[in-house]
Parts: sequence; C-alpha cells; structure tokens
Amino acid sequence: MDNNDILIRLRYALDIKDIDMVEIFKLGGVEVTKEDVSKILTKSEDTYDEDYDEDEAVENEDHIKCTNSMLDSFLNGFITFKRGPQEPKQGQPAKPDRSIKNQSSVNNVMLKKVKIALTLTSEDIIDILEEAGVTITKGELSALLRKEGHKNYKVFGDQYARNFLKGLAIKYRG
Repeated sequence: MDNNDILIRLRYALDIKDIDMVEIFKLGGVEVTKEDVSKILTKSEDTYDEDYDEDEAVENEDHIKCTNSMLDSFLNGFITFKRGPQEPKQGQPAKPDRSIKNQSSVNNVMLKKVKIALTLTSEDIIDILEEAGVTITKGELSALLRKEGHKNYKVFGDQYARNFLKGLAIKYRG
C-alpha cells in the first residue's frame, strides 16, 4: 500500500473535504492547492519500484506521488487540525522530527498519529479492527505502537493497515 492509497483511504474513512485536506497539509508545513490534493488523491498506475527515492516527488499532469515526508507532514497537520496547536515545552524542539524513517514504518506511524489525532484508546483501536473482521490482542497492539528499534516492535503490515482504515470507515461513516 503506497502513501497515496493511505491518504485516499483515510480521507474516505473520516470524510475529509478537499479544502480541509489543504488546511491539514498547511498545518503540517506543506503548501498544496486544491488541485494538488486532487492529484495526490488519484491512484498511481505504477507499482512500488525498489529504486524509487521516496523523498523525490514524481509529478505528471494527473498524479502527484505522496512522499514519506509529505505523509508525515499531513499526519502531523491532522493532529493539529483535530486537537489544536500544542505549545512546545521548554527544551523540546518546536518542529517534530520526521517520524517515518523508511517504507516499513509508514503504517505504524500512521496508526500512532491517527490514534493521537482522534484520541483513540487501545480498546477503540481493537474495536475498529474487529469491525473490519480482525482480532488483535492488547499485547499485539502494544507491539505495533512501540518505537521502531524497540525489542518488542512489530511492523503493522499493509493488510492490517487496510483493515484499520476500513474499520475507521465503518465507525465514522456508518
């Protein structure tokens, strides 16, 4: 599942309007227009290429590739959009560092940041996944929410991510 697909599914699940998408990107520090959002929200025809540099945006007239940094900025903006701006604590950097380190951590970061933005509890996430037909324990969920590099860290695979976004759609759209 690529970053554009994550944005498409997240937008659908939470019924986010194009104008709100522009605002969320802006809150995350990325300037996009409404037309750019439409291009980002189109499915790409090419599959994941191993030689692809994820920080390099591939743009044609119909599609804009969502890079890891763009997705990270969107998710940070989504937290601010839902919860309001947070005052930086003393000694804390004003701008959060990039959470998405590589392609395998994208789904874990998405899960964490959506959990924060929507103020979901672990029980809420378990219920959302059960709505989509996936049973997960609190211990497994804890492993998914850990920081990459922790000894109990577990990758949140594409199938789990699809089911999580499907469960969000069921919960928020009915």
